[in-house]
Amino acid sequence: MLAALGSCSGPAAARVPSPGESVVVRASYYNRALAGRRTASGEPYDPERLTASHAILPMGTILRVTRLPDGPSVEVRVNDRCGCTHGRQLDLSEAAARRLNMLRAGAAQVRIEVVGRRPAR
Repeated sequence: MLAALGSCSGPAAARVPSPGESVVVRASYYNRALAGRRTASGEPYDPERLTASHAILPMGTILRVTRLPDGPSVEVRVNDRCGCTHGRQLDLSEAAARRLNMLRAGAAQVRIEVVGRRPAR
């Protein structure tokens, strides 16, 4: 989640997709109560923006995230370092989780693919 809360660990966290390659990871989403807190990029967390946190992908990386097995997908921008625990490798904003229909479940298997890069705001 936010950088102050820790970092991802384990072999799955080290699996970083190259552009055009995809990797399957477990994702969760940020609690709305964290709104306004600073992310590792320096910008405040906004639950309505399409953002994500990851342990090592560069800030500004654009990911296509698809809920498995054949769910919807959304593009998000990495703007934070992951505070992932319990096997999760990606944290999504509430807006991204909503588009992936994962609010009720809280976490889901997703496929991530690097599609580009955009500077942090």
